[in-house]
Amino acid sequence: MLYSLSSNRAGNVSLGVGIPPYIASWGGESLAYSEGDPYTQHGRSSVGVNRQQNREREAIIGASIVRPDAADKVRGEAKFVDDLSFAGMLYAKVIRSTVPHARITNLDFSRVCKHAGVVCIVTADDVPGENIVHVIYDDQPALADGIVRYIGEPIALLAAEDRRSAERAARLAIIDYKEIEAVFDPVAALKPGAPVVAVPKVVEQRPNLFNAMHIRKGDIEQGFAEADIIVEETYHTGYQEHAYLETQGAIAVPEENGAMVIYGTMQCPFYVQAAVAKVLDLPLSKVRVVQTTTGGAFGGKEDIPSVTSSLAALLAWKSRRPVKLILSREEDILTSSKRHPSIVHYKSGARSDGTLTAVEVDLVYNAGAYQTLSSAVLWRGVIHATGPYRIPHVKIDGRSVATNTVPCGAFRGFGSPQVIFAHESQLDRLADGLGIDRLEIRRINALKTGDRTATNQRLGKSTGVMETIKEAGKRIRWKDRLKSVNTFNEKSVYHRRGLGISTVMYGVGLGGKAPFLDKAGAYMKLEADGSLTIAVGNVEMGQGFTTVVTQIASEAMQIPMNRIHIAPIDSSRVPDSGPTVASRGTTMSGLAVINAAKKLRKRIAKVAGSLDITEEEISARLNEIAQAFWMRNLDPAVEGWAAGAPVSWNPETGLGDAYFVYSYATHIAEVDVDVTTGEVSVEDFVAIHDSGKIINRQLATGQIEGGIAQGLGFALMEEIKERNGELSVKGLTTYRIPTVRDVPSHAHVDFVEALYLKGPYGAKGLGEVPLMAAHAAISRAVAHAINTTITSYPLSPEQVKRNVALS
Repeated sequence: MLYSLSSNRAGNVSLGVGIPPYIASWGGESLAYSEGDPYTQHGRSSVGVNRQQNREREAIIGASIVRPDAADKVRGEAKFVDDLSFAGMLYAKVIRSTVPHARITNLDFSRVCKHAGVVCIVTADDVPGENIVHVIYDDQPALADGIVRYIGEPIALLAAEDRRSAERAARLAIIDYKEIEAVFDPVAALKPGAPVVAVPKVVEQRPNLFNAMHIRKGDIEQGFAEADIIVEETYHTGYQEHAYLETQGAIAVPEENGAMVIYGTMQCPFYVQAAVAKVLDLPLSKVRVVQTTTGGAFGGKEDIPSVTSSLAALLAWKSRRPVKLILSREEDILTSSKRHPSIVHYKSGARSDGTLTAVEVDLVYNAGAYQTLSSAVLWRGVIHATGPYRIPHVKIDGRSVATNTVPCGAFRGFGSPQVIFAHESQLDRLADGLGIDRLEIRRINALKTGDRTATNQRLGKSTGVMETIKEAGKRIRWKDRLKSVNTFNEKSVYHRRGLGISTVMYGVGLGGKAPFLDKAGAYMKLEADGSLTIAVGNVEMGQGFTTVVTQIASEAMQIPMNRIHIAPIDSSRVPDSGPTVASRGTTMSGLAVINAAKKLRKRIAKVAGSLDITEEEISARLNEIAQAFWMRNLDPAVEGWAAGAPVSWNPETGLGDAYFVYSYATHIAEVDVDVTTGEVSVEDFVAIHDSGKIINRQLATGQIEGGIAQGLGFALMEEIKERNGELSVKGLTTYRIPTVRDVPSHAHVDFVEALYLKGPYGAKGLGEVPLMAAHAAISRAVAHAINTTITSYPLSPEQVKRNVALS
């Protein structure tokens, strides 16, 4: 196995070599892969490469390169969607439902139409195409047609000459309803006789059951019969708001020949393209989508931009003028997708030596009124329900359920944080019951190369979970720290310390549920001056994607980063490259760029040979070669393509290869609990990740630090209460998220690199994993501190005090 421990200090190189040889030369054929293989490891030939060249290469891949987009953002020069303006542009406002479940008996917009600033109104009757916002299923209407199913559902649209007129005019609408009995609890929604929420054509088995999925491996009864200890518990988690800096927004601009251009803040331009084409009844070729600078997303801009863009497009279609739709913070929080509230019942069995024998899980996710991404979220929750552990007997059942609440969608971790809370809590309780150290029980059961997952997938060489456990324990000095915590607790009256550990795995990409989306394209053009223009289909949303892709291109083409420009994301530039989700951006777009570079370098080598330029001179004389392309009328542009490695998951049994590769992490947190107030502070934190080769250490470290903060919020403070379908939070003043004072002052971040040889230079996914591991490490530390069982999030001071009283 190829491992390399790398530092999080800016600019530091890896402490161990471990990188596979780069096996393709400038003009020659690959030594190990065919020309069309998108997984080829590119760079200069490994034959005859001297040490200086190796050092130069390492300076690009793995270095903490400054983000190209940083200066514009710091200076306030980056253009977000609300910064854009077009001649004759109108401003949109959505008229929404004020009740959770009802028939619309009357729409009266007479007063709206009389408002001086109003230009047009759109209702469901006006939609020229299908009144559907397509995500996975076609169940969510763009505009409610006769029935509303949640508070905040769009009913009508208006466009006005200015934003203030749009806001004032919308308040003049009169809507009459005949209310229908509603249901808000997913368990109640599954009971016979419950009010029917779900549109019948998408219900798979019975009313309100959107999806049912399962895994069956081994013999669950035998597994529990072999156990010396069995632990059983039910865990609850609630909503989590994305709290991105920039709210949802889009501008729709009509063009000649009936075409439409969408500018917006988003993660998935090709989702938006398909949604707008459907609602306007246009071919895809007449819908162009341009991603504007995006101020954060975390999954919240995967599905909702298809809604906002479709609504803006309907108004632009009717008015034949550009239309801007920007959600206020209150509107965004009350109507956009959230993390799915969950109920997870978990039963675990183990032998006296700590070896797991069986796990049985039943999970219910509250999907809200429409499916959006719930089937994919549920699938990931089911696949990840057992964690990164070797378990011979597995039974898992998962259901996503319709209720009269705001639809839920993607959030960093995508259905896995809910089950991670459960599986890490269960493992600690087994360890305590058996008198085994909590780190040791993870080491005993951790998956290794050749082991099989809960879906019976045999793991390949890029399996570094054991190394993350060992390194995290070493960094925190686990046994010594436990002693110091115990000593502190023996002496302290009002404060208690606790140490928590969490180990996780994450399937990179979209996996067996949607293998048709695991693809990416790249366009690469050698300019006449030897610089390089690249277009890709995955997006920058604050995570550093543009920087990483530039580094990969720089390495693949062996030219400086300042000679490379990544063009703004535009659906007309490259083929559908799938969504920027599931920690797949670096892997898939990186491979597409490498594939394009290989093709372009082959052309460059041929021209260089005609100029008597040697392979060693190509980089230095690329300007001269580019001029020859121009003078000879040669094609300087290529297209690259990448597709995810094949998967073979069987939905009937839940078994098979669910993902082409997994990333892993172990986090350890030390907390201080004030037993008088219930307040929790995170005093120390260690995060060790295996995400293959780290392309940019500083950006990767930043991703992890941000994930720790988000995980802290999920575990300790972020809460949205729902009553009769209405959410209690109206803005960020009433939704508590971590600040700089809440995050740990000491966070030690590092990496073990179990290289994925089919990834770009050995890289695999990172983005979602930090949050997944962080929240459970913190909650397990609180449980250790107050010596009690914790079964629900968030651990607010009030809840902690209640748990202290029970301990």
